[in-house]
Amino acid sequence: MTSAPASPLTMLVPDFPFSYDSWLTHPAGLGAVPSERHGTEVAVIGGGMSGMTAAYELLRLGLRPVVYEAEQLGGRMRSTPFPGNPDHVAEMGAMRFPVSATALFHYIGTLGLATRPFPNPLAPSTPSTLIDLNGGRRRARTPDDLPSVYQEVADAWEKALQERAELSTVRDAIQRRDTATLKAVWDRLVREFDDQSFYGFLATSPTFQSFRHREIFGQVGFGTGGWDTDFPNSVLEILRVVVTDADDHQVGIVGGSQQLPRGLWEHAPAAPAHWPAGTSLASLHGGRPRPAVTRLRRAGDGVRVRDESGGEREFPAVVFSPHVWTLLNRIDCDPALLPTPLWTAVERTHYMGASKLFVLVDRPFWRDTDPATGQDVMSMTLTDRMPRGVYLFDDGPDRPGVMCLSYTWNDDSLKVATLSAEDRLERLLSQLGAIYPDVDIRSHIVAGPLAVTWETEPRFMGAFKSNLPGHYRYQRRLFTQFMQEDMAPEQRGFFLCGDDVSWTAGFAEGAVTTALNAVWGVLNHLGGATHPANPGPGDRFHDLAPVELPYD
Repeated sequence: MTSAPASPLTMLVPDFPFSYDSWLTHPAGLGAVPSERHGTEVAVIGGGMSGMTAAYELLRLGLRPVVYEAEQLGGRMRSTPFPGNPDHVAEMGAMRFPVSATALFHYIGTLGLATRPFPNPLAPSTPSTLIDLNGGRRRARTPDDLPSVYQEVADAWEKALQERAELSTVRDAIQRRDTATLKAVWDRLVREFDDQSFYGFLATSPTFQSFRHREIFGQVGFGTGGWDTDFPNSVLEILRVVVTDADDHQVGIVGGSQQLPRGLWEHAPAAPAHWPAGTSLASLHGGRPRPAVTRLRRAGDGVRVRDESGGEREFPAVVFSPHVWTLLNRIDCDPALLPTPLWTAVERTHYMGASKLFVLVDRPFWRDTDPATGQDVMSMTLTDRMPRGVYLFDDGPDRPGVMCLSYTWNDDSLKVATLSAEDRLERLLSQLGAIYPDVDIRSHIVAGPLAVTWETEPRFMGAFKSNLPGHYRYQRRLFTQFMQEDMAPEQRGFFLCGDDVSWTAGFAEGAVTTALNAVWGVLNHLGGATHPANPGPGDRFHDLAPVELPYD
């Protein structure tokens, strides 16, 4: 007798294990607003993945989203075409998505977007990986090809997770959607580790007493590569990624990730309430969103929104999806829109910095065979030098290839923040020349460089949020803000969403799920309700609510 196959591991985040994917796909739909509310305007500020998800679902409910966007639709899903080569793009922001992100993949499937495996270090689809650490170089196809010390590090990490974080129990509960077990274990871990940094977790684990092991782990890491730039952050941030398999089994979107939010803008949902067939967000806006929001004020039971054109409109509900720091320095925001503890949480939000640099090359020359070694002349590269991570993308031997010559975080990102793209390229080519002395990368470059540093982008001021030790209480306030039954009347109808409000910042899944929280909030605020057979996140909130840690 054989046992039933295990369900796939999904991003059922243990802090609030609501099944957003099931809510999205249920035949009863997300709910309904009273017919007299059909066509009601709702402001959606920000045209990234979270804003587009919220606007798309509000449209399906028969409401009229009014989208405001300061720059370009897509947010940090920014796929920048190379000048003169528009068929090839540089993924400046989000570029790899775990298949466990089932709510996100609902929309990828809705639009029929194609995906392909992402060339992460030592991934099955990656031809080879080179690790350049402390001046020594090791090339590998699989983890088994690396020296034994790397296996020791991997074993130390696995044992630390099993012995201190009950990895197998948590993952099994996620796969079975056993929310009672999942909450019982995770809530205990939150109480134990809220004040523990990632590095502190490693250094206090019996299996990681070797500094050399911690150093190698920081450089090589797991899944997407080294994680030493995350060492100061709360270990809870890392555990959420690991238990949901978010840092492994990742894919990219063929043609660029920005197609997803832009696709939701253009896509006409089937059988929306109230609206005629063929209605899309783009058609409701005449093809263009409203410009950047400059001011937010309470106006009776609603919110008055002013934009850069000077126009003002009042809305009974507003969905706000940009980084929450923009409420502090880019928008003149009425303090009454959020209670004081929420403003404290906004102030305490901690963002990770990140930089990338891309070039377009004539062909994927890195697949050429080195006659001296019989190996590829270049590999996906992890290094402790300035580039840190080098990623290689190709569409076949006779087509141009894209090289991400550097992907860096935090302190490593700041090392290049003041350099122009051209200056960065020169420094990176010099550093890579020391790793690959016989490879002339420059001779193959046909376009670029294209670069970004997210902490200097004025509408973002960081790549994504990552909580520091002790920040759980602030995160809980931000995430639960969509539950407004206990708020003062003047604080209702304004809904935060976006991946920095989610428990898994930096992942598009968090942008999607918090947008769905906001959609439920608007639905409830306007007198609507979900179908009894398909309760939403607010209906299940008190059963699944994140644990509340004591304040005193």
